[in-house]
Amino acid sequence: MDLNTISDVVRRPPDRPGAEWREGDAWLAGGTWLFSVPQPELRRLVDLTTLGWDALVPSESGLEIGATCTVRDLYDLAPQIDWRAAPLLRTSCEAFLASFKVWNSATVGGNICMSLPAGPMITMTVALEATYTLWAPDGSQRTIDAAEFVTGDHRNVLVPGEVLRRIDIPASALRKRHTHRRFTLTRLGRSTVFMIATQTPGTADLALTITAGTTRPVRLTFAALPDAETLRGHIDTLPDDIWFDDPNGTPEHRHHLARHFAEEIRVEFESGDL
Repeated sequence: MDLNTISDVVRRPPDRPGAEWREGDAWLAGGTWLFSVPQPELRRLVDLTTLGWDALVPSESGLEIGATCTVRDLYDLAPQIDWRAAPLLRTSCEAFLASFKVWNSATVGGNICMSLPAGPMITMTVALEATYTLWAPDGSQRTIDAAEFVTGDHRNVLVPGEVLRRIDIPASALRKRHTHRRFTLTRLGRSTVFMIATQTPGTADLALTITAGTTRPVRLTFAALPDAETLRGHIDTLPDDIWFDDPNGTPEHRHHLARHFAEEIRVEFESGDL
């Protein structure tokens, strides 16, 4: 879609791109959402792709993902041999409501910053205990837990001119046992609910992340694998307004799916069949 209100595109922003931020600006990375709907309030695009941020930096401490890393690059990553949870990277890429062509331009950071309930990069990074590094216009930076970034449907903690610079996933999370559940109304449709569970090797703990069915990510943690009643109780005590409502599912339907899949996951971990 043409954006006919745009009067300027900043192709070579400064190393701290928010320093020259002004009202009517928008970050341009993959642009897959930006160019999909009218944006009448925008006057200028600031192109982040020219800054040359490293896409993927694996190391002994974990995985650093540049915000402008494409979905295709993440999908094609050859993980380290001891990253037991690495298949979740590909699983999350496959959860996109997008063709492989879109993967070549859509970015990890863009999906996170859109902050839609069904954003699979949000699911992945919250479940893998990631942190986000945010750059402010004044040159300062802050680090925030992935689970605290999204505050609601299409809402997050970013302030004007602030940009997501990178995502860091710790190696400890990448070495965990894992399983997931995802429900869609059609085979290639938008997620109605997307859940990922992880467990530290040699322990009986459980971390359960619920997204797509909720307006913001929910992460439930247990020091030991809970029984069915306890797990169901934690889901049932979530606020009523956290369950998302759109054509892909009612709040009641999504609540039901979360309870159903959570019990499947609990039994799977209990049986050790992973």
